Amino acid sequence: MALSSVEDPRRHVVVHAERVGHVSNTDFPGYYPGEDHSWDLSWFSKNLVIKVQRLSSRSCEFDIVGVDASIANALRRILIAEVPTIAIDKVYVWNNTSVIVDEILAHRLGLVPLNVDPSLIEMKEGEFATDRNTIVFRLQAACTRNSKAVQGETDPQKLYHHSNVLTSDLEWQPQGEQATIFRDNHPGPTNPNILLAKLRPGQEVEIEMHAVKGIGSVHAKWSPVATVSYRLHPHITIKGPIPPALVPKFSSCFSPGVISTRTNDKGEDEPFVACARNDGMSREVLRHEEFRDKVDLSRIRDWFIFKVESEGPYAPERLLVEAISVMRDKIAAVRKAVAALEVGSGDVDVDMG
Repeated sequence: MALSSVEDPRRHVVVHAERVGHVSNTDFPGYYPGEDHSWDLSWFSKNLVIKVQRLSSRSCEFDIVGVDASIANALRRILIAEVPTIAIDKVYVWNNTSVIVDEILAHRLGLVPLNVDPSLIEMKEGEFATDRNTIVFRLQAACTRNSKAVQGETDPQKLYHHSNVLTSDLEWQPQGEQATIFRDNHPGPTNPNILLAKLRPGQEVEIEMHAVKGIGSVHAKWSPVATVSYRLHPHITIKGPIPPALVPKFSSCFSPGVISTRTNDKGEDEPFVACARNDGMSREVLRHEEFRDKVDLSRIRDWFIFKVESEGPYAPERLLVEAISVMRDKIAAVRKAVAALEVGSGDVDVDMG
């Protein structure tokens, strides 16, 4: 049995003027007489759809069709908080005469996204740093006057040398075998133009930083994404004819590009749904009495539109793969715990990862 049509009302979360209806999923055994909705791996594999709709160097929009909201939300939470990255964790301030206090500067450094592939670094256990679990950066900058600046100049970048401390000033210090491991891609910030501090003549900073592997649930600096969100795919049904004089008003009730017009057999303009996915479900159309009985609004409960913005070493198309890998590890840990209970060792703690 294939996944039912998008027109199937069982798949719809109905959107009313002031509320939503049919929120709960009913596809479970025993709800519909004579229908077997028990979970089946082969059916799930056949009907699962993942399709990339838009891809750039830093963001990705893709659809996942055929899963429950619990799965979609688990992937979202894993993407935010459990896919590992590398971030600056220890900051050793040898000298800082800038106006930014040590703690604030250290915090800013910790939030700088790094381009280091986490698969090349081990998770640090304890306080012992090695070339396998720690990457060292150094920052040394001092501001001096520009003797060649013209008289009357007011631009600090022309008046002084090194008036701005940027992430491009971070220098990687290879340790052990790191020069070989990172030969093709030297560790550094993903964006070299992030402003860290402003200096004036006589001010300088000298800092050593240790970057380690971690996850976003410990601190947001280890989150691999700027944001991850999903929404249910909109579904719009025009139930009755719209008077030609009201077609422009009807179209303006939806987001741009959602409703288009065509000429019917009578030579009149007729609205139709051109691209429902672009609609924001503002429900503006339901505010107008003349349209309330002409249109049905809903969302497809198992069709999720994901938007992911990468802010670290991962290409956006790789993030979902990494999230699924983390989810598989979690499932394996649960299965191990269940197996321990089945063999009668329920009084023994099981490592859940």
